[in-house]
Amino acid sequence: MTKTTPLQPDLPPPGAPDIEIARAAKMRPILGLAEEKLGIPPEALVPYGHYKAKVSHDYIASLKDKPLGKLVLVTAVTPTPAGEGKTTTSVGLNDGLNHIGAKSVVCLREPSLGPCFGMKGGAAGGGRAQVVPMEDINLHFNGDFHAITAAHNLLSAMVDNHIHWGHEPKIDPRQIVWKRVLDMNDRALRDIVIGLGGPVHGVPRQDGFDITVASEVMAIFCLANDLKDLQERLGRMIVGYTYDKQPVTARDVGADGAMAVLLKDALQPNLVQSIEHAPAFIHGGPFGNIAHGCNSVMATRSALALSDIVVTEAGFGADLGAEKFFDIKCRQSGLRPDAVVLVCTIRALKMQGGVARADLDAENVQAVKDGAVNLKRHIANLEQFGLKPIVAINHFVKDSEAEIEAVRAICKARGVKVELSRHWEMGGEGAADLARAVVDELETGSPKVELLYPDDISLADKILTVAQKVYRAHDIHLSAKARRSLEQFEEMGYGHLPVCIAKTQYSFSADAKQMGAPTGHFLPVREARLSAGAGFIVAICGDIMTMPGLPRKPAALDIHLDENGLIQNLS
Repeated sequence: MTKTTPLQPDLPPPGAPDIEIARAAKMRPILGLAEEKLGIPPEALVPYGHYKAKVSHDYIASLKDKPLGKLVLVTAVTPTPAGEGKTTTSVGLNDGLNHIGAKSVVCLREPSLGPCFGMKGGAAGGGRAQVVPMEDINLHFNGDFHAITAAHNLLSAMVDNHIHWGHEPKIDPRQIVWKRVLDMNDRALRDIVIGLGGPVHGVPRQDGFDITVASEVMAIFCLANDLKDLQERLGRMIVGYTYDKQPVTARDVGADGAMAVLLKDALQPNLVQSIEHAPAFIHGGPFGNIAHGCNSVMATRSALALSDIVVTEAGFGADLGAEKFFDIKCRQSGLRPDAVVLVCTIRALKMQGGVARADLDAENVQAVKDGAVNLKRHIANLEQFGLKPIVAINHFVKDSEAEIEAVRAICKARGVKVELSRHWEMGGEGAADLARAVVDELETGSPKVELLYPDDISLADKILTVAQKVYRAHDIHLSAKARRSLEQFEEMGYGHLPVCIAKTQYSFSADAKQMGAPTGHFLPVREARLSAGAGFIVAICGDIMTMPGLPRKPAALDIHLDENGLIQNLS
């Protein structure tokens, strides 16, 4: 394979704000790029301006019988404030594959407005490994999340209207399980009271908000195969129970058709490009710590039909995103990865080894070795699924050769490949070695991917299996409420579903302060929720919230328009 994509020489230097690098990139019109790179004719695209487009439902349907390319999963070590760069590495790897002549596409999740204005700012890669137009992707991207929010809240309104008019089946207001959603971090909305003001204003009851990315509608959006499957899944969602404890679904209140209408255009996958003009599908965006953390099945499968290699990511560390990728997305879609890349940074390993954030720039080889227990745990976990990962060291400019060599030695001793990748600094050229390692791995054939547990064990045993095999917990602690819910779900015929663990992303345990690779802890499950349409059971663990709050200093404090109307400090 030969180099095909040169770096854009007039970009700001690495280290400049991501938004400045992205803004300086010379994008290609998306209609021409799609036809040249993927063979998608212009009439199959729905343009959203010059540089973004959706791929039409009709064209997606025409790909159904095409052979599929190879799927590469990108996951990471446990997140730290030091940064791991999973999305940046996914974009960089795709650029690297295109750089060496491979026909490759990256499939990513869409950023949520909550984190953009809360903890982390933008989420479209970084440095010279970004997808563009960066501002559009981070803010209101083609309206998908707003459509999901609207569809979800339409159902909420129809549930309350159903109760107000006394329609059949009669819903017990005390047993409504369907909250409202908002794509913003707002802790004040977690628990609220609605329907105050007298009979004309509805029935008073307790309610609350989740963030949009935790909505079951979002999960369905990312797991649906097509519009028909979407509406069928929406109709199966359980919104509450009658006075005699019978489930009431979205179909029972007549909302599934109108919800599908709101989601019709959004369900068409979004196509954009990287700084180096490599194609990128960005579609859907469930969080990996409170949902299943993967982009849409429709985007992934479409990309596989259009290219030889597809790079996709799963949210947060491999213990959350990768496990759910296998046990939920792969189980439901039939897709299987052919290779997996495990991203780490020297900085993150040092932090896992006990180094304070302020001291991360100083060389500390021993801390790297100490923190590598986290890396080794993730390697072992991925091997349980039948995949031996390629470790990608996402290079930071302050990394020392001795620290890098320590990680190489650890990986060699563990029997896994390792590559240093400089995509943040050099774009696709800096990821070429990683790309070649991935191609070499793909050429060895497809591994037999094993799921972590069978369908026919109890829901509690599925949670226990994940806790013990992935988190290395001693046991689980089910609250009385969670135990009753799991038993009820099994009695209702949902015991065959997989489980989706919602817990902190910062530790293998449910305690965010336990760094490294803790063992012998207990996983406290305080609540269980049935997502009948999405097809999984959510186990809420520890103090994780499905509506996050803003931090003491939210990113929104620094985001503004300059005197020329340009957005500043989005990343």
